[in-house]
Amino acid sequence: MADEHEIDGMGTRRATCVLAPNPSAMTLDGTNTWIVAEPDADEVVVIDPGPKDLKHLRRVADKITESGRRVGLIVLTHGHPDHAAGAGKFAELTGTRRIRALDPRHRLGEEGLTEGDVITVGGLELHVMETPGHSDDSLTFWLPADGAVLTGDTVLGYGTTVVEGKLGDYLSSLQRLREFSERTGASVILPGHGPKLDDPIAALDGYLEHRRRRLAQVEEAVQAGARTAREVVERVYADVDRKLWKAAEASVQAQLDYLRESGRLPF
Repeated sequence: MADEHEIDGMGTRRATCVLAPNPSAMTLDGTNTWIVAEPDADEVVVIDPGPKDLKHLRRVADKITESGRRVGLIVLTHGHPDHAAGAGKFAELTGTRRIRALDPRHRLGEEGLTEGDVITVGGLELHVMETPGHSDDSLTFWLPADGAVLTGDTVLGYGTTVVEGKLGDYLSSLQRLREFSERTGASVILPGHGPKLDDPIAALDGYLEHRRRRLAQVEEAVQAGARTAREVVERVYADVDRKLWKAAEASVQAQLDYLRESGRLPF
């Protein structure tokens, strides 16, 4: 794991991370809650309030209050509990009446989020991109004023993410982010877990290469007789902590489905 002091408080001119105290094998150092605002604005956007941990939620709220600001909007990169479970309580603590998300189940109010939306709060601009793969409801936010891409769990500060959605969608999302970062000159990835990444293109190239290698390993495991996701995990993830095997099964199943749909499996 990274030094928590490297993560808590990191960011850009307009985005600051508040690290949630929920470290684990799945959440790395904890969930990154992002406070995003124009430097002279009196309203902020909070991205991913995090788990339902009252101490963390109050800490985020206090940082905003101490800066003389208020929460204008809460948005979610996706609905997994380590990012979204505390959103309702955080809205209550801060008097915020809007939580926007792709999935209607996680919203407060009528407004959702979808591809191409532009969030404007206190002069801030955040552009919304749908990037499914880690989950079907995953979003990425582009902060053009800082050249920053806020990726949620689509890209992490280190390691790789679990694919619960379709692998084809995830590969398309990574490729799209790679092309987007090159086209816009993006300077930093601000992830949902782990430290920021100061070379977005290199990070995304690494993710794409990792997926290509994993697909090849899965194909080899199938050729060697593996038929289920568990059997593939036992071969491909033999050197990985078994606590992670259940999560790995989800990614392997996505890979098997992808290979089957591509006609690259013998069954």
